[in-house]
Amino acid sequence: MNSELESTLKRWRAQGETIVFTNGVFDLLHAGHVTYLQGARQLGHRLVVGVNSDSSVRMLGKGPERPINDEESRKLVLEALRSVDLAVVFSAETPLELIRQIRPEVLVKGGDYNPEVKDSKSPTYIVGSQEVSEYGGKVAVIPFLAGHSTTAMLQKSRPKD
Repeated sequence: MNSELESTLKRWRAQGETIVFTNGVFDLLHAGHVTYLQGARQLGHRLVVGVNSDSSVRMLGKGPERPINDEESRKLVLEALRSVDLAVVFSAETPLELIRQIRPEVLVKGGDYNPEVKDSKSPTYIVGSQEVSEYGGKVAVIPFLAGHSTTAMLQKSRPKD
C-alpha cells in the first residue's frame, strides 16, 4: 500500500469514520454506476473505489476494445464524483490484496453478486467477503439500476447492419 493511501486511511479511522470499499472497471460512466456509488457511499462515511487497471480489464475478458478509457482517466472521473472519496488503481485479477490492505468496514458489490455464496469459483462470489466478515466487517449488495450497463451502451452505439 502506498504511504499516501495508508496515511489517508489512518486519518479517517482516527476521526471514527467508516470506510466502504467497492471495485470495478467503470469504463463508460453511466446512471447505473452513479446510483450504485451513491448507494455504496450511504453505507459509511468514506468510499474508496478500486479501479481495475487496463491490464486487469483485459484479464477479465471484457472484449478486445476494452477498456475504452485508460485507467488514469477512469480514476480521475470517479474521483470527481461527490460520492467517491478516493479511487485506487489495482493491477491484479481481483481486488483481494487491496481489500486486505484497506480493511474496509463495509465491502459492497452490485446486484449480480451474492454475499451468501462461499464458493470462490462461483461467478456470484464476492471477492474479499470472507476476509471482511472474519474481522467483523459487513458485506452488502446494491441492486442494479435496470437498463443501464456499459455493455448495453456499447451495443447501442454500434451501427446496425
